[in-house]
Amino acid sequence: MPEHESTTPPVEDGRARLVRALRTAPNRGQLVAGVLLAVLGFAAVTQVQAENQDTAYVGARQDELVTLINSLSLASQRTENEIADLVATRNSLLNDTEARRTALEQARQQAEQYGILAGTLPAIGPGVRIEIADPTGAVGSDSLINGIQELRDAGAEAIELNDTVRVVAQTSLRDGPNGGVIADGERIAAPYVIEAIGSAHDLATALDIAQGFTDEIQRRGGKVSISEADSVEITSLHEPAPAQYAEPVPTE
Repeated sequence: MPEHESTTPPVEDGRARLVRALRTAPNRGQLVAGVLLAVLGFAAVTQVQAENQDTAYVGARQDELVTLINSLSLASQRTENEIADLVATRNSLLNDTEARRTALEQARQQAEQYGILAGTLPAIGPGVRIEIADPTGAVGSDSLINGIQELRDAGAEAIELNDTVRVVAQTSLRDGPNGGVIADGERIAAPYVIEAIGSAHDLATALDIAQGFTDEIQRRGGKVSISEADSVEITSLHEPAPAQYAEPVPTE
């Protein structure tokens, strides 16, 4: 009688089942279970670390805890004091810088004003241009001095003769031996040109008053032409001579 073959499937051992499980693609339930296990593991590790940190203070005595709290309070107070000192220092530096900047700006403005008045800096601004024709040669230094004085009285801040001589307080004018006028050692000849910076209307009015500068030039056979301008540029400079006798008063 022939032997019958057994139909019972072979029994897999544990290793075979593990290999088959790893080769099989995980389903959705397995993925969810894996994520939950990972989260639980992370939470457990975090809890253990926190408990390990807290145990450092669990066995401390009350006086030790008080000392620790006091030291932390003192450190916090020192930090706050240092921050306050740094803020005060910063504010002081900002104030000092602003004060120096203001002082320097004021000094610069004063230096520019004094330089224009002393004739050591070029100047530009509104003003007048006066042309004096002298066909007879009768206009001399005294007439020019009168015209310059009229301009100064009317508020002229900068004056120039013939684009050559900067007129300042120490400027000297005299008649030349062969005609013309010697201004600060420089000979200038007619037609004389006076340029002045200031209120154009005031300067022109001062020269054109009755029995004033314009009338004087006309009586001597000359002719005056006055034109107001929004921009007059004076470029000639005066070289100041060093003081021979005067000295500044020492400041206390």
